Amino acid sequence: MDRSDIILLDGAMGTMLQAEGLPVGQMPELWNVTQPETVSAVQRRYVEAGSDVIYTNTFGANRYKAAGCGRSVKELVAGGVRCARAAAAGFDGVRVALDIGPTGRLLQPLGDLGFDEAYDVFREIVAAGVEAGADLIVIETMSDLAEMRAAVLAAKENSALPVWATMTFEATGRTFLGVTVGAMALTLTGLGVDALGFNCSLGPKELLPLVEELRTWTSLPLIVKPNAGLPDPATGEYNITPAEFAAALSKAPALGAAILGGCCGTTPDFIRAAADALASACPAQPAERPRSGVCGASVCTAFDGVRVIGERINPTGKKRFQQALREGDIDYIVLRGVEQQDAGADILDVNVGLPGLDEPAMMRRTVTALQAAVDLPLQIDSSDPKAIEAGLRVYCGKAIVNSVNGKKEVLDAVLPLCKKYGAAVVGLCMDENGIPQDWRGRVAIAKRILDAALACGIPKEDVLIDCLTLTVSAQQEQAAETLRAVRAVKEELGLRTVLGVSNISFGLPARENITVSFLSQAMYAGLDLPIVNPNQSAVMDAVAAFRVLSGQDRDSEDYIRRFAATAAEAAPVAKSGAEMSLGEAIMRGLGQETAALTAKALAEMDELAVVDRLLIPALDRVGDRYEKGEIFLPQLMKAASAACAGFEVIKTRIARRGGASVSKGKIILATVRGDIHDIGKNIVRVVLENYGYTVIDLGRDVPPETVVETAKRENVRLVGLSALMTTTVTSMAETIAALRKSGHDCKIMVGGAVLTEDYAAQIGADYYAKDAKQSADIAKRVLG
Repeated sequence: MDRSDIILLDGAMGTMLQAEGLPVGQMPELWNVTQPETVSAVQRRYVEAGSDVIYTNTFGANRYKAAGCGRSVKELVAGGVRCARAAAAGFDGVRVALDIGPTGRLLQPLGDLGFDEAYDVFREIVAAGVEAGADLIVIETMSDLAEMRAAVLAAKENSALPVWATMTFEATGRTFLGVTVGAMALTLTGLGVDALGFNCSLGPKELLPLVEELRTWTSLPLIVKPNAGLPDPATGEYNITPAEFAAALSKAPALGAAILGGCCGTTPDFIRAAADALASACPAQPAERPRSGVCGASVCTAFDGVRVIGERINPTGKKRFQQALREGDIDYIVLRGVEQQDAGADILDVNVGLPGLDEPAMMRRTVTALQAAVDLPLQIDSSDPKAIEAGLRVYCGKAIVNSVNGKKEVLDAVLPLCKKYGAAVVGLCMDENGIPQDWRGRVAIAKRILDAALACGIPKEDVLIDCLTLTVSAQQEQAAETLRAVRAVKEELGLRTVLGVSNISFGLPARENITVSFLSQAMYAGLDLPIVNPNQSAVMDAVAAFRVLSGQDRDSEDYIRRFAATAAEAAPVAKSGAEMSLGEAIMRGLGQETAALTAKALAEMDELAVVDRLLIPALDRVGDRYEKGEIFLPQLMKAASAACAGFEVIKTRIARRGGASVSKGKIILATVRGDIHDIGKNIVRVVLENYGYTVIDLGRDVPPETVVETAKRENVRLVGLSALMTTTVTSMAETIAALRKSGHDCKIMVGGAVLTEDYAAQIGADYYAKDAKQSADIAKRVLG
């Protein structure tokens, strides 16, 4: 084999255009229509260096960023495709990829951008690119899996072009928003992208371990488009040479990567060196059987042993739950999810079906709310295809659908949804004739479901079979038939199995005894995914014991942790809302609980005491866990938003009696002139506001004089400046110099991906904040 097995991509675009005279801060995509020859000339240099695919200059060509340049998205995208086409003219086989980057806004629940609006933003770009004649679509530099899903769905539903997707990971092995490699792989593979991988943030050497992990999760072609090492903020120069870049990148094919290129800091010289280094490269074959499982954005539950599905989000037989559904009390439902996560569930079943209820709307609302509070993967449980799709549409990850059965009309209605959204599916061993009374009949239906799923394009590993648990008090002999069916499905069909275990004991006294005994027998028969109440310690104890005896719990580590103290303390007992402390409510991002507990605390202490002794310490504990890597940015922001509910209770109470609003002080935040990236600044704003500070957000691309005028007029004692681009840190230095020259007495903190603590000191900043938590720490130091 030769390099025909490798697809070589291009390198950086924005910095190349700046070298050609693009003013700092001007939208690069504008040049597609004002200076197309220059854009094409840069792209042609990449083609001449060996690129097989060149990206259009459309990374930021969305409606939000285009609004300020007086051009439409369609003009910018069409111009970008024309430029790339001109660059590729005369070179056989060079393809033009429509390049789509992030919107620059955070999706709900972390931000204010709704899923449907994000989808429409990407749909507009895709439609323009398809009309202009792009050969394929590349969605890149995403850190939010929800935003990536919106973009992929927009691409798949509005074009027939191949779709490639890359996310940007940090050295921690997660994206900025906490997405894991496994979660990216399971979600995007399920959605049907044609290739996936990494771009930006890290250099080629740092990305190699992530490539190795990615290969275990997917058999799709892998993409690697790293930076030229890391930038020096003082000079904007990256720290490795073309030869060093190529040498490191040449190791990626051995790990399975077949689509390679460069991102920030790379030039045609880097691509030329890579082409030479990859001349004889042969990509390793993809994993024959990649790991399977389901996931949320930050947690993967692999199908590698017994995994517990929590059954408590279900209105059947639960009057209080039914009341919550009718009243739209989503916080009550979310708390049931939190309790089960605490008790050790691996997946949460979500059933919101109730007569007279708009089930699709409630499913969508519940799934969205649950994802804001718990990390566990979800199982969408409904007999209504519209409700199933409503949940899958907004679910950020790979879900399970519960369920289908052997009826053709059910298979035809639900399986295409599972295929489209990449979900696993539970198949019930029943059909129009009901539930077979013997195990052979159930296995025959399971085989029929498997065949239908495979015909629909759903892989075998995503087909789960429920052999059905019947009530032993009414049909005693059926317990044995169910166990025989479970064993046969596992051994003869090679499928994973699911059972609603608790049904076995319905109508009997001391139900737990029957449930636990049946559960143990079922696990030894081959049950993989028991649907149970994880709040029952005996049930979870039985699972823990089985995992040891079956060898799934290596060296009994999980078992020892569970029973390290005493039997009474062994199983974590989930706390109800009535027992939860204010700090716990904040930690879990439960706004309604936080508000109620704040009101309760105000009956015993004054407003400032609640702020200083309860709210702020709770946020500090959250911040400590974030710094230790125990939680990630989404959890930090959810906790901050929950604390906001507590602050609102306090503000309302003070306002009611005519008092002054509670504020810890004013802080200015601004992204400096020439820089249009503001996600990091927006995250800092959310956290600071919920620590009780008043934030004056000046936005992005802010001139130094605006910062100075506002700081003096509002008498602000702390100013926060952000820059993401190496080319705009000079603007940050100019802003700091202007503040010092004005004589205004304030402290200045700076942050951004390209900054270091040393460089922050060089340009005259008082503090360097590497993340939102450090910004809050600095604010406390300066303002109290």
